[in-house]
Amino acid sequence: MSRTGFSLFSFLWRREKSKTIWRKSLNIRNSFRRLARMSAVTLIAVLAAPHARAQQQQPGITNPEIALSDALSAACRQDSPAFANSLTADNAAAFRTLPGPQRTAMMKRFVLLEEPGRVLLSTSTNGKKIVRCESPSFTTEMRLGETKLRENLAFVPMEVPITGEDPRTIAFGLVREGGNWKLISVGLILLDVPAMAAQWAQADLNAVEDAAIADLRLVSAALNTYRNAYGILPETLAALGPAPPGGVSPETAGLVDASLATGDKDGYTIRYTILPPVDDAPGEDSGKVVAFSLASSPKEYGKMGRRSFFLNSSGILRGADKQGAIAVSSDPRIGPS
Repeated sequence: MSRTGFSLFSFLWRREKSKTIWRKSLNIRNSFRRLARMSAVTLIAVLAAPHARAQQQQPGITNPEIALSDALSAACRQDSPAFANSLTADNAAAFRTLPGPQRTAMMKRFVLLEEPGRVLLSTSTNGKKIVRCESPSFTTEMRLGETKLRENLAFVPMEVPITGEDPRTIAFGLVREGGNWKLISVGLILLDVPAMAAQWAQADLNAVEDAAIADLRLVSAALNTYRNAYGILPETLAALGPAPPGGVSPETAGLVDASLATGDKDGYTIRYTILPPVDDAPGEDSGKVVAFSLASSPKEYGKMGRRSFFLNSSGILRGADKQGAIAVSSDPRIGPS
């Protein structure tokens, strides 16, 4: 199994998350780079050593394919207690202590769906299990392959068909613990629930912050369009909002959606300021209102985002972790513009 397994897992997750505000790659692989370089034989030796003597004679071992099918089914239903039972004791304990949203987010990633789904189990013509997870908006199908056993370890390949593309494959690693098979890796990447939860939580925060920046730029573009159309800036962002069937007007310009027109979107609050007239502006603009600024800060610091942002009418973006306070024009510049 190559070390692209978990990056594939992230790719497929991003494919579904593209329907939402997720804009960042979930890059767990970097945190385990050294482990990912290990060969399968080396990893098997490392994992098998602590467990082989204690687990070798355990009776009543569950089929690894059934164990993986149960884990995917629990993730599909977003059934936290059942999913925890599919993890090793240490990871199960860590999983149970996570906040509810983080437990749900982890299960979503295993089946690549946002909503809880209905599980349909079937068997392929070659006798292998197929786990189908049907949600109201999308369906994923996970086809399990031939299990490879290594003493107390098992690797179960899984294929995910993608319409119009070649199927994607990944392998799950399981270890015998307490007489049953438990999830221990995705590809050759060990499941470390606390570390994964922290990195996924950070990735989610980054995605929300990226959405907040994109929202600021949309509002800025709308303000410039409004100024070009009507010769002035609007008094409030509400004037940029959706227009009635009768057509656009200075009061309802139809330039942004209803959420942005309220200055409240994607977990951030946007504050719009019209700057004083510029006396030394060129030509006929002298003495007119020609500039504005936008500030965006998280509604719930640490949960909806950490950085606050400031964007001026020239398109220069600034921001920093302000502990929830409003960003200002003296904050560090972000990016080239």
